[in-house]
Amino acid sequence: MHSLPSDDIELRMLVEAVYLKYNYDFRDYTGASQKRRVLAALRAMECETISALQARVMHDPAAFAQLLQFLTIPVTEMFRDPDYYLAVRRLVVPFLKTYPSLNVWVAGCSTGEEVVSLAILLHEEGLLERTQMYATDINPESLEAARRGVMPLDKMRVYTENYQKAGGTRAFSDYYTAAYGGALFDRALVENVTFADHSLATDSVFAETHFISCRNVMIYFNRRLQDRVLGLFHESLCHRGFLGLGSKESIDFSTYARQFEPLARRERVFRKVAP
Repeated sequence: MHSLPSDDIELRMLVEAVYLKYNYDFRDYTGASQKRRVLAALRAMECETISALQARVMHDPAAFAQLLQFLTIPVTEMFRDPDYYLAVRRLVVPFLKTYPSLNVWVAGCSTGEEVVSLAILLHEEGLLERTQMYATDINPESLEAARRGVMPLDKMRVYTENYQKAGGTRAFSDYYTAAYGGALFDRALVENVTFADHSLATDSVFAETHFISCRNVMIYFNRRLQDRVLGLFHESLCHRGFLGLGSKESIDFSTYARQFEPLARRERVFRKVAP
């Protein structure tokens, strides 16, 4: 029987300790990406070993807060993969317009780029005023950044190009003003957004939703956790509700593969199958 390398054992023990002490569950995150992030945290936090990092995190909540920034590194941008937003605009919005009110869930919302992007799309389609959005994440710092709605000014050129490719109908600059050393987005866009701490690994469904967007989150999960998350989404979605995933994510090999049908397979937009 092959024994595990020492740092793999230490990594498992760290993740188990974090779960027991802080109730953050990273046990079903994929090993390679998680190991990379923990090693980056080791260097930044000047710990010799993962065990030394574990000891520090166990006795110092501030050290855990620092580690959490590495374990949940946000990789996001506004209107990322513009074809996805174009598919939502063309294929999902016509159905959403048939509802008198809407619940939309952005799961794993990170620092809010996707929330604001979807809010702009819904605004342009005349749906924002009757939409309640739920933006959830496990990282309190990311949630706080999302609430502030200030994006880096130097990203606006890329975001503007993405917005135009995503079928935007106005001048993108109409939506923000330069403030606080960044681009401050119109507060009306997030008036109906509830930002909340929610873990896809441990928490349950909190609302019936018409559309869920969870992009580039499940790539960090193993098969078991992916199944749990798809089960949550299936339970949360209303009859024939819609699900959007990231460009590298698939439901083909999931327990729930037959519970969703592709609306736009390449853009990863799915619809809940009727029972």
